[in-house]
Amino acid sequence: MSGLATASVGDGPVRFAFLHGLFGRGRNWTQIAQGLAALGHGSVLFDLPNHGASPWTTTFSYPESAAAVCAEIDHRLAGKPLILVGHSMGGKVAMISALRRPELFAGLAVVDISPTESGQVSSFGPYLTAMRGIDLTTLTGKADADRQLSATVANPAVRQFLLTNLRDRGGWHWQPNLELLATSLPELAGWPEIGPVPFEHPTSWVVGERSPYYRAEDLTLMQRYFPSVHKVVIPDAGHWVHADNPSAVITALAELSAASPS
Repeated sequence: MSGLATASVGDGPVRFAFLHGLFGRGRNWTQIAQGLAALGHGSVLFDLPNHGASPWTTTFSYPESAAAVCAEIDHRLAGKPLILVGHSMGGKVAMISALRRPELFAGLAVVDISPTESGQVSSFGPYLTAMRGIDLTTLTGKADADRQLSATVANPAVRQFLLTNLRDRGGWHWQPNLELLATSLPELAGWPEIGPVPFEHPTSWVVGERSPYYRAEDLTLMQRYFPSVHKVVIPDAGHWVHADNPSAVITALAELSAASPS
């Protein structure tokens, strides 16, 4: 696979690398990265495989995605004291990246996900069905797509998020690899069995106070892989923690940076 698409934010030395969740893209982290840039930290925002402007693949697994991220870091950012930040699906990619290649990272932030089965991912199935059900050859615009999605996806904010993936470049198309993602939901929900070698560097488990993904008992699982983990509960936040309370997330990441090797 060719290199992943990335975007840089901030003029300071690169300190953070950001990974998005399902149906997301690197720019979902722009507000957080801009807040960190104001503190002097540069960031790189990744589009994960099968998302955004990054290449599609024929199979999905978390180890494959982690390998792609680490290869890009080896190529572009090796030797920098990076803190890897991942949300949801991207959080699982981040955990595996840190466990497999700990020498690449000074710290880790896992945002609203745990190293275990995530049954909530099944709720994305209807979204995939609705997105794939739109006839792109007759689509008149995003308003038309929104109308068609509304029959299945009642929440306007969710529809708006999904529609950020719809592009018109000589014809409408979805940027994510919807066919592969639809057949990979069990893998997306799962957690691969990997060796017990822990990641020893500072780790923050950043969770939304109101998130259905947050289970306090999962701290024990986090401690198995990340013995230095520190739990940060973000108030007034659901699963999309960085959108619901960005200032608190910026503070949490700045504190993690201060506690991590530089």
